[in-house]
Amino acid sequence: MAFIQIEFFSETLGLDSSAYVIVPQRLRRKAGHVSASYRRPYPLLYLLHGGSDNHASWMRNSAIERYAEQYGIAVVMPAVQYSFYSDQKSGFDYFTFLAEELPEIMRDFFPVSDRREDTFAAGLSMGGYGAFKLGIRHPERFAAVASLSGSLDQRSRLGPDPGIGNRIMVEMAKLTFGSVEEYDRSPNDLAWVLEQHLDSGAELPAFYMACGTADHNYAINEAFYNRFHDRIDLVYERAPDRGHDWGFWDEYIRRVLAWLPIGGREA
Repeated sequence: MAFIQIEFFSETLGLDSSAYVIVPQRLRRKAGHVSASYRRPYPLLYLLHGGSDNHASWMRNSAIERYAEQYGIAVVMPAVQYSFYSDQKSGFDYFTFLAEELPEIMRDFFPVSDRREDTFAAGLSMGGYGAFKLGIRHPERFAAVASLSGSLDQRSRLGPDPGIGNRIMVEMAKLTFGSVEEYDRSPNDLAWVLEQHLDSGAELPAFYMACGTADHNYAINEAFYNRFHDRIDLVYERAPDRGHDWGFWDEYIRRVLAWLPIGGREA
């Protein structure tokens, strides 16, 4: 695999932005022989960080490069700060950056596929929300999306007595979404958008969720599962007594990669 740190200007954000990218490498192991284990253009996974992390967190805290090599898949890990992968009420249009501009930039620089069946998203905590948002807002672009310990509903951070997240995350949620009333039934309300797609009969991606029973996001994950498990293609793994930590995420991103329908394999 090749590992690249890329710095580029985002027209959507109006500022310099960063991403880590890992891309399969065709190795010439013997004279005149090129390995045929990888194909171009490569399937692509957008791998999203959590609220207090950045684009380097997956590389620093997991073995994602080694895991991705087994599947010949490219991985893009962008930095989005405390943005909740959203177009912020007071701030920047990070969802537009993630969903519209970033894919074009990555295809300009790297030999990655633009086909729905080759495109996936996954993330942890805030990044789980971002990955599901990509799949739910743009089901025509993603074959499968995965959330690890996902903060799939932001209402608890927007009320008068926020119960989940540190002070900075709570304040950023309010700057991003406004009030509970503004969040409810908006494009940021994943359950509401998903209901619209179910009513219209849209083709949806496959969904994967995993969360520890000792995780502060466990109740949110349970609520999402209970609402949608018999209405969408959804795999949910509960991890007894596991919490919100890199030991869990490093283990379960391997399960995500094994589950993804890479190369047309069924999820």
